[in-house]
Amino acid sequence: QVQLVESGGGLVQAGGSLRLSCAASGTIFSTTIMGWYRQAPGAQRGLVADITNGGSTNYADSVKGRFTISRDNAKNTVYLQMNSLKPEDTAVYYCSAHDRRGAYWGQGTQVTVPS
Repeated sequence: QVQLVESGGGLVQAGGSLRLSCAASGTIFSTTIMGWYRQAPGAQRGLVADITNGGSTNYADSVKGRFTISRDNAKNTVYLQMNSLKPEDTAVYYCSAHDRRGAYWGQGTQVTVPS
């Protein structure tokens, strides 16, 4: 079982930055992939970025060069540094953990970038 708690969302002007954090408790395996997804109103939830225990990363094309995912394995925490934010980045951002047991999700944190 894994519990995920996000923090760091909020309202930021276009061009600004935010840093999201996700603290995981429970059993995190070395094979657990942690990541961030987002869901805008009326849209499906989609991958923003994910990262393996070894630091390999994967990004959605829409955030490449602007967002950076990182992971502190000792603290079981994953971060998402978001720079050059755009109105289209407005969404609820969810932390995720995936491994052979299945998928775990946080409660979500709202990020709003007014147009």
